[in-house]
Amino acid sequence: MMTKLGRPVTRLACAFAALLGLAACQSTFDGKEDPLAQSVIDEADLNSLLLTAGDPAAAVTYFEQAVAREPERADFRQNLARAYGRVKRFPEAARVYQELVNLEQDRDADRLEYAFVNIRLQAFEDARRLAETLPQRMDTPRRHLLDGLLADHQEDWTTADASYARAVELSTRPAEIYNNWGVSKMSRGELEQAIRDFRQAISFDSRLFSAKNNLAIAKGLQGDYQLPIVPLTDTERAIIMNNLGLIALRKGDDRAARGLFASAVETHPQHYQGAADRLAALESKVTN
Repeated sequence: MMTKLGRPVTRLACAFAALLGLAACQSTFDGKEDPLAQSVIDEADLNSLLLTAGDPAAAVTYFEQAVAREPERADFRQNLARAYGRVKRFPEAARVYQELVNLEQDRDADRLEYAFVNIRLQAFEDARRLAETLPQRMDTPRRHLLDGLLADHQEDWTTADASYARAVELSTRPAEIYNNWGVSKMSRGELEQAIRDFRQAISFDSRLFSAKNNLAIAKGLQGDYQLPIVPLTDTERAIIMNNLGLIALRKGDDRAARGLFASAVETHPQHYQGAADRLAALESKVTN
């Protein structure tokens, strides 16, 4: 999640920061009655499995059908909202969360996730109003992460730092928190501190592409276009080199940009149209 702030470094950082969702396995649904649905306990386990381990798109289909079949079931609607969020269909997630509110079926956890969805939709005031409905006793990493993001939007860095610090203190898996804290530091132009936070995020989750991408961006904003020494697939390498090329281009360093775009095209396991187009434009500029 990125904050929407006004400084040039913020716009550049937010333009490149991206999140990747990885599905752990594939699930299929053939329309037949699942034997697990015979038991409420088993059905709850199935729902949890679909949301955490299944194919995200399949989970959306499953819970859409479940809500259509039993619209009075709050748990199906709650899971549908979460499933929409997993596949980044945020307008639909917001609609379903609002239905829960209208039906008075929402829980604290639902309003918390609804607030995150509103941040994704740049509806910060709606997110803030939802945050104000959450109980003070909700002392969880995700609640403090929300507070940090809202504080970032208001450029209240003191509150943001306190919120991220508390979230890290409470979390056993703080990679996402450190990544967002790094984006916050990058928004302020504190690139060295941002780099430290991104490295912390990667140390907790070496698969978190957004942290690896943000680390490269922070270094690129300092004029360092070398790939960070972190685990990277060929696709990730190509994406990061393309993003570094865009930074070099905006800095007026056409030579570095040309090399980075060429490397991105060569490295990507498939045809990388965006990098190829930018490389062609730069080469045309040179020949003309």
